[in-house]
Amino acid sequence: MSGQRVNSFFLGNSSGVSFSIIVSPRDAETGKLQLANCSRSKRAGDWNLDVTPGVNTSKVTVSLSRTLELCLPNATECCPSPLCMVETLQVLACRGSVMLAQLLIQAEIFANSSFAGNVSENATIIPNQAFKPLGSCPCNLTAGACDVRCCCDLECTPDLQQLFSASCFTGVFGGDVNPPFDQLCSSQSMEYTPEWFPFLCVQSSLDNTPFLGYFYHGSTSTPKIPSFKIPLQTSPGKPFTGYREGDPIITEEDEYFTVPQQSMAGQCVGNAPVAYLHNFDVKCLTSLESYKEGLPHDVRINTGTADFIQQNVVYRAITDRGKFITESENLAAEVLCQNVTFAEHYKFTWKDKNIEQINVTVFLGSLCDGEILTQRFTVEFLSLNSTDGEELFENPGYQAGKPVRAANLNASDPLGSLNIWQPAGRGLCASASYRPVLFGVDSYSGCILEVDINEDCSFLRGNVTEKLNALIQATHIGKRDNSSYSDLNDWVEIIRLDPFSSNVSTGGLKGICPDIPANLNIRIIFAKVGAVHGVPQQQILAVQISYSTVLWQFQCGIGCKNTLSILPITASVQFIEVPAQPPPPVTRYHKIYAEFDCNRNEVCWPQLLYPMTRFYTGEPYSQCLAKGLFLAFLILLAAITSNPWFSKLWKN
Repeated sequence: MSGQRVNSFFLGNSSGVSFSIIVSPRDAETGKLQLANCSRSKRAGDWNLDVTPGVNTSKVTVSLSRTLELCLPNATECCPSPLCMVETLQVLACRGSVMLAQLLIQAEIFANSSFAGNVSENATIIPNQAFKPLGSCPCNLTAGACDVRCCCDLECTPDLQQLFSASCFTGVFGGDVNPPFDQLCSSQSMEYTPEWFPFLCVQSSLDNTPFLGYFYHGSTSTPKIPSFKIPLQTSPGKPFTGYREGDPIITEEDEYFTVPQQSMAGQCVGNAPVAYLHNFDVKCLTSLESYKEGLPHDVRINTGTADFIQQNVVYRAITDRGKFITESENLAAEVLCQNVTFAEHYKFTWKDKNIEQINVTVFLGSLCDGEILTQRFTVEFLSLNSTDGEELFENPGYQAGKPVRAANLNASDPLGSLNIWQPAGRGLCASASYRPVLFGVDSYSGCILEVDINEDCSFLRGNVTEKLNALIQATHIGKRDNSSYSDLNDWVEIIRLDPFSSNVSTGGLKGICPDIPANLNIRIIFAKVGAVHGVPQQQILAVQISYSTVLWQFQCGIGCKNTLSILPITASVQFIEVPAQPPPPVTRYHKIYAEFDCNRNEVCWPQLLYPMTRFYTGEPYSQCLAKGLFLAFLILLAAITSNPWFSKLWKN
């Protein structure tokens, strides 16, 4: 031990067992310890013995009761030298005069002192662990003291090592940091050495082992981890080749140009990059406490040709705050208000693969503490050749994220609409607004219709059908984004499938109505028909509308005091992509090349050599290898004996 206290444990029943401690001096002539007897004394010199009995284990504590301070002039009861005490202790466990257990303790304790010398500023040189072990004695855990059973500890004197020389730690922890490995020719540590071991063993020095050293210095590749800060798409010196559809717009600082957008979970993301030629119109809820400013409007944008343009920003004040403040708590007489952004509208003017101009309109207003603000952010890409915000024929196909064009060609005003719901508040159909169907965006929305328990089923079906049909104010859908109202070939007629009715009678029961067309399904089939300036052009081929019916049943609440129940009605939009040209039909008679198909034949030629691979586990690999070599020898022998010259040689 090297401290003032050490603990050990006595295993077994300690009932009737007495513990004692004695200081065992060494014999001056032989150097051996004197024999101990059961003295039953728990104090010896400056040492105390404490025993904490347990059920099957007793804790034995040996402690030193003197101080370990260095002696000052004319002082007593102190340490005259740094090595304050060197003694050998024996702890005995006896039952009567019979010794049950004995613990030998070698105490080597130094005096307490503080460092008063000069600190060296020389840096410690750490060797390369690949070729030289950093710690040649891992079991040496205590600085300035001997660790028990650590025979490689240089701080253990020969006298101390005699106490545990037969119980030294083995392996790497005991100091054997560079053991010979099994594949070494001079190693005989393998329990079962195969017969071919002398031919395939490794002849190497111990300086190059799996524990230390590298067998092969191969070339390493740095992993390419994507970063949110994307540099320009080309290396410096090479001109920027322009944007393609869906590419993120880059700023002058080689960062994304971001505008708040909605994520897949419906939440707004403030640092979402703007994609080239992708329009969007989003609304985000915020309060004064959680309000954050977006990207500054003085940031310059990369046009696509390594040039930069400034945003043209126009600031306007909000006159009607009621359109943006959706919820307001009871405000106190004095409340904190701040001028914030209510809406931002971005218009990008583009030509080919470049951005020509950016116009931004920012609406500002006052937001007070306790109010909920609905911010609106819109991004719109307009062609340079457009007039009054309407695209010309330069971009004929649909682009992802743009509204689907609809028309009512049977009316004097052909302008139509194809919408889905955008619920607000309680989600009731009476207060729900509409939003257009965007090309390539699968959508699912709905609202809640309040139904009375005495509602007539026929009236309910007509009411639900009327609300679903209000979403589709059109008879035709435009094949392209620039379909002309005067050309009927630019439009496809909407195929309507009426809801199924089973004519099931409820027998006069209230609160039950079958065959309610509560689900509207819109399926739009489209295909890629070409490309303009490398941008794929997509065209709508067909549109189908169908209904799914449900059985509505009145849901009774607690006590059935409420005579109103709810009926959720939904609308889903699904875009289905098909090939632009139909695939060639399969002929009635064609040859199936299944000769080498292992699943259709009993004989599998591609797996002829499978038993000779490591994946075959039916037999030991050495037997498979031997059988394979023997089979190869028989094939070679058959090939030689079948040769004509071999028969002539055999006759001679």
